[in-house]
Amino acid sequence: MLDIARLRVLVAVAERGSVTAAAKALHFAQPSVSHHLARLQAETGVQLVTRVGRGIRLTPEGETLARRAAEIIGRVESAEAELAALAGLRTGRVRVAAFQSALSVWVPPAAAALRRRHPDLELRLTDAHPTMALRWLRDGKVDVAILFRYDDTVPDDEVRYDHIADDPMYLLSLRHGDTLTDHRDAAWIAGCEHCRRDFIAVCEAAGFTPNIAYTSDDIIVEQALVAAGLGVTTMPGLALRSHQAPGVQATALAGHRRRVYVATYGDPPDPPATSAFVAALRTAVAHDDVARGSMAGGPT
Repeated sequence: MLDIARLRVLVAVAERGSVTAAAKALHFAQPSVSHHLARLQAETGVQLVTRVGRGIRLTPEGETLARRAAEIIGRVESAEAELAALAGLRTGRVRVAAFQSALSVWVPPAAAALRRRHPDLELRLTDAHPTMALRWLRDGKVDVAILFRYDDTVPDDEVRYDHIADDPMYLLSLRHGDTLTDHRDAAWIAGCEHCRRDFIAVCEAAGFTPNIAYTSDDIIVEQALVAAGLGVTTMPGLALRSHQAPGVQATALAGHRRRVYVATYGDPPDPPATSAFVAALRTAVAHDDVARGSMAGGPT
């Protein structure tokens, strides 16, 4: 049977790229890391690392085992947290990965409410794009992922997706009341590849292909470019609530929105700490006037 401690060493070497860095992260002496790797190779009967100059690198077999080991360790940590949670939320833990604008608008009031109700519960928050957050959720590195999708479909797997809100999209320009086609010949500012695919599809549905002159995933940079008159862009409402540059006008794009989900892994019920956070998040969204659509005009 593979030793979990040695698997942790292999994962640390894979993540940090060297024995020295892995030893520092694990608070081990370097010879101990080398010893664990040698024992793990003996246990598996497979060469897991190879020497390159004065260092080492993982073999393909080592990389495969390291990926699986990361999943195993994540699941073990989740099981430990669930067992601790059986003693009550005083000893529970919940790890959350969320995209930036949800993390800045909805998660803080949810986290504050959770702390008031369960002051001893451990909450860890990480800013992550939905693709990475979903990977971490499947690997057991987080317990909750807050995601967005631009269509109504979700993968059919062991992840449970609960739709919590729609996030409307806006056109950003220096003139209020514009439409996409009013800027068909303008320079456009585009974000990440996934968001860009949806953005291009929306423009093409409006009858043109956008001229993408600038690329940035930073909403402050994107809005600064718009404010300087260098181009136009689209942006979700949650991002605009995090930051809106002076002079930039936001016009709602009818029928264009992204759907926001809270995702957890495996069959219900969730561990108590996870359920407590999800409940607090739902309450925060429910009390958000913009999320409920009561402010129909949106950002200005």
